[in-house]
Amino acid sequence: MRSVKEQSMMDDDLGMYWKKQNNGWFWYEAGVERHALMVEAFSEILDDGKAVYGLKQWLIFNKQTNDWETTRATAQACYALILGGNDWTEDRAWTIKVGSEKFDSSNPALQTEAGTGYLKKRWEGDEIKPQMNKVEVTKEGEAPAWGAVYYQYFETLDKITKAESPLMVRKEVFKVKRTGTGEELVELNDGSKLTVGDRVRIRMEVETDREMEFVHIKDMRSAGMEPVDVLSQVVHSGGLGFYRNTRDAATNFFIDDLRKGAYVLEYDVFVSHKGDFSNGITTIQCMYAPEFTAHSEGIRVTVE
Repeated sequence: MRSVKEQSMMDDDLGMYWKKQNNGWFWYEAGVERHALMVEAFSEILDDGKAVYGLKQWLIFNKQTNDWETTRATAQACYALILGGNDWTEDRAWTIKVGSEKFDSSNPALQTEAGTGYLKKRWEGDEIKPQMNKVEVTKEGEAPAWGAVYYQYFETLDKITKAESPLMVRKEVFKVKRTGTGEELVELNDGSKLTVGDRVRIRMEVETDREMEFVHIKDMRSAGMEPVDVLSQVVHSGGLGFYRNTRDAATNFFIDDLRKGAYVLEYDVFVSHKGDFSNGITTIQCMYAPEFTAHSEGIRVTVE
């Protein structure tokens, strides 16, 4: 068991886990069930409270962005979470302060979801004040908790700046030039000029610090460009398998399983019209946990 522990990885946010514990088709590739067994092993054999806490922490945060595939995995994980140590199911006092407004668990007017304690508070445009950009959260006990704060507003696509979370997406646009030695990619900066008939390559660099399921990428496309591949289909590229769906104004990528790491996705378009166009932005979001979202910055392209 000491050797098993030495091979583990410890993260302040994600807890204790092992690098290779992915789910698969074989009986020994049940990642969640195997991890739940590790909780029991570290509790019964080593009586290592710190390791047990870290293992439980990984389980609960894994559930945040992933589906526990089977009823057996769910049962094993739930058993591991209530096994020994601290009782994470007990209600704990908490306080949230947004600007000058304060909310706490003792307020009966706040309707929280039974079991999870989920709470949502919404402010309309006139109610939002500058001091509300400061948020303070306090909670009793050692059980992990999470939440998200976000603004929704309208902005011109060209003025949108890059935003990221544990998910990150970066968009690059290249002009493809044919040379005697093969293809040469020339990066297009904001305001770069193209001509009708040019071939353009869209590159999206995606990075995540944890495993996620059901991830959607939407890449907006300039009105002066048409995709080379117009048929929607399953594609294997950049170390990922995904469904690519081509629409009039954007190309969508649906990824069932996004592992921790960095990936590069590319596709080509042709310049079809003259004019000054916004090339839009690229957005990425985990549909299982929508608080994990990011988008690239917006740029313009000029076609002469």
